[in-house]
Amino acid sequence: MRKILYFLPLLFLACKSSDTGVKSSSKDFREFKVIDSKYLVKDQIFGDLLDEVVSFRESGNLKDLILEKSIPEIQESIASGQLSYRDLTLFYLKRIYKYDRENSKSLNAVISINPNVLMQADAADKDLAFLKEDGADIVYHTLRGMPLLLKDNINTIDMPTTAGAAVLIGNQTSQNAKIVNNLRQEGAVILGKANLSEWAYFFCGDCPSGYSAVGGQTLNPYGRRSLDTGGSSSGSGVAVAANFAVAAIGTETSGSILSPSSQNSVVGYKPSTGTFSGSGIVPISSYLDTAGPMTKNVIDNAILSQALGVPFELIERSGAHNLENATVKGVRFGVWTSFRENPLYAQALLDLEKAGAVLIELNDTRPQLDGFLKLLNADMKRDLPAYFAGQSNSKYRGWDVNTVMDLNKKDSIRSMPYGQSLFQGIIDEPSITDGKFWEFKTAMTARAQEYFDKLIKTHDLSGFISINNYTAGTAAVAFFPAMTVPMGYDDKGEPYGLTFIAPNEEDRLLFNWAAAYEKMTHHRVMPQDYKN
Repeated sequence: MRKILYFLPLLFLACKSSDTGVKSSSKDFREFKVIDSKYLVKDQIFGDLLDEVVSFRESGNLKDLILEKSIPEIQESIASGQLSYRDLTLFYLKRIYKYDRENSKSLNAVISINPNVLMQADAADKDLAFLKEDGADIVYHTLRGMPLLLKDNINTIDMPTTAGAAVLIGNQTSQNAKIVNNLRQEGAVILGKANLSEWAYFFCGDCPSGYSAVGGQTLNPYGRRSLDTGGSSSGSGVAVAANFAVAAIGTETSGSILSPSSQNSVVGYKPSTGTFSGSGIVPISSYLDTAGPMTKNVIDNAILSQALGVPFELIERSGAHNLENATVKGVRFGVWTSFRENPLYAQALLDLEKAGAVLIELNDTRPQLDGFLKLLNADMKRDLPAYFAGQSNSKYRGWDVNTVMDLNKKDSIRSMPYGQSLFQGIIDEPSITDGKFWEFKTAMTARAQEYFDKLIKTHDLSGFISINNYTAGTAAVAFFPAMTVPMGYDDKGEPYGLTFIAPNEEDRLLFNWAAAYEKMTHHRVMPQDYKN
């Protein structure tokens, strides 16, 4: 088994080795300086909802109707009258209250709770009642009334958007991110905000994944103090794994959805760059950033993806979908020979071959993406001030990276216990003209695409199969989409993900391959300590 590099100083930690050419620290990720947030108090997170959440008592068989169930299964229970959207929402709120903070099982996965969440759930109950009275067909493959968590770098009018940073606690925005409007239009209930690796893991080069000043240290439900959470969408992955919400939305620049999804045994989808709008999301790189759904299964991921705006149909309004007959028969995949040292990967390949997939061995000569750090530095130097100028709360107008760093120094013990070396790297990055920078970025993308395209043409491949986020950097720079699916657990109980990579704008293929693999294996198991 490989040695995990837990402290990669970028977004793509938990890799076997970085495919971006950036060196990593060898520090043990369990050397936490901070566990609990210095800014949050458990009861205050729930605000005016606290009394109702604390007093909520489960009736009947709510756990059997909710835990590990897919969106269609939950919708069917609600349509049949066994459950309401309000009770579903309170069930999740009570689980968050019970498990997330200030106890021996706390995970620190949630930063804030939407004060309007029960009003949104009640509205969904009224909508369903109206549909029944009208005699309309009830659709189960819908987000109506489904409680979702958002990574806390995604703007919502209901809660501040902090990116985990103490200086952004007052960032109450006047508009939702575009993707949040899409979710609300589909009737989704915004449950709250999920913790994250601060500034999407582009802040403190020597900090553990899942840490933010606002949210504290997110912990993995499969091993609270022994397993990495992955990052930067750490809280999103942990919350879905522990059944704190139906699903969550994460963001990725290079591995930030794939890593925590793999580490927490959930399905994570990183779409082709540009598939979903980045408007209203705190950026690292507008060139590479993307949002994406994190779910317990592939069908839920398809439902969220369609609501978020994928440009192809996965679920028909009737509920029929293209994933029921998903297959990998005859599909030619490139597989990296060196990854076979992982026995879970080796077994997954055997399972795929038995299902009719054709596997082509590839040597491990992936391109080194020299200059990747330069790309992120230069992009964030431009993109973060642009966010402050037009998408943040007005009090942050005129801010930039220097402003954040200076304010952090005023209370460094609480706001930056691991330092802010990556932000310093942004400041130190030499200036480059817009034209030269565009040439630099597109040349890097061309190099990554040429690598994949040559393999595709030489071996007549449809796609590639990797582990976790081991190939995330190359795929990200090439704009190739990826989806990771639970692949099982090693002898220490650590989850792994089988990651499918498809050519740019061939995202539909991922859902078919992932659904076929999930159907034949069903590897996901709920974390033992969070079953009650």
